[in-house]
Amino acid sequence: MPSHRRDGPDLVDIDVAAGVRLRVMDWGGPGPAVVLLHPNGFCAGLYEPVAERLRRVARPIAVDLRGHGASSAPTDAHDYAFEHLATDVVTVLDALGLHGVVGVGGSLGGAVAVLVDRLDPGRWSRLLLAEPVAFPISDEWAPGGAENPMAAGARRRRDRFPDRAALVDAYRDRPPLSQLAPEALEAYARWGTVDDGDGVRLACRPEVEAMVFEVSTGPDGAAAAWDHLARLAAPTTIVAGSDTFLPDVFAEQATRAGAELVTVPGGHFVLHEDTARGVELIEQYAIGTDR
Repeated sequence: MPSHRRDGPDLVDIDVAAGVRLRVMDWGGPGPAVVLLHPNGFCAGLYEPVAERLRRVARPIAVDLRGHGASSAPTDAHDYAFEHLATDVVTVLDALGLHGVVGVGGSLGGAVAVLVDRLDPGRWSRLLLAEPVAFPISDEWAPGGAENPMAAGARRRRDRFPDRAALVDAYRDRPPLSQLAPEALEAYARWGTVDDGDGVRLACRPEVEAMVFEVSTGPDGAAAAWDHLARLAAPTTIVAGSDTFLPDVFAEQATRAGAELVTVPGGHFVLHEDTARGVELIEQYAIGTDR
């Protein structure tokens, strides 16, 4: 059942698999449902600044992927295969009665959105993918190869802070989170942490973030999303930052998917570095208010 916050979204918990429950944030609104999927290590609440503005014309709904935010966190890396994450999302959309809706995904969330399309063609009416994690397998980071630097970095991540203000202070000037708009960083601190003793800890534990990064380099990760790009059923736009730290394959993604490519100034967190711009991108390329 929803847990309503008068100053924010309805919070809904949905059982999606044995022992796995996902948290959903529903802001309501007068227009079409727009489902928002977040990057690895973050949470649905990262979209709060975007959703609060978007609710003028749409019904934004964000999902905490398994292992993130207030959702359950399995301990086996196999449980984070991208198709499992996508299956969770399909189950959530079924529970909410949402079919033929707009999908928006950033980074990991973009790859998950692609695989939702593979599992249920027609589920999305349109897709906006912000630097989706959809790449061929890299020999360098393949299982048994060199250590995945993103996973290694995640495992070194500090996961406890005296309070949420201390987290914001720690990341305000530290890349890549320093790229986030101030209100997006505040939203991450609010929704991406849990009270823990005399302080707070990250809701997505570093080991979970690291496992997702490791899965992403194998056949159950970015490669699965890459394979499906050529068969996307939903009309798609891919958005990339001009100064991203990811490999520059987004033009190849767009060609493979028959998608429109839009490049904007900035880094990897395309939808969260400038809130007004993020809303405009979703309105123009996903909802189609300007089309």
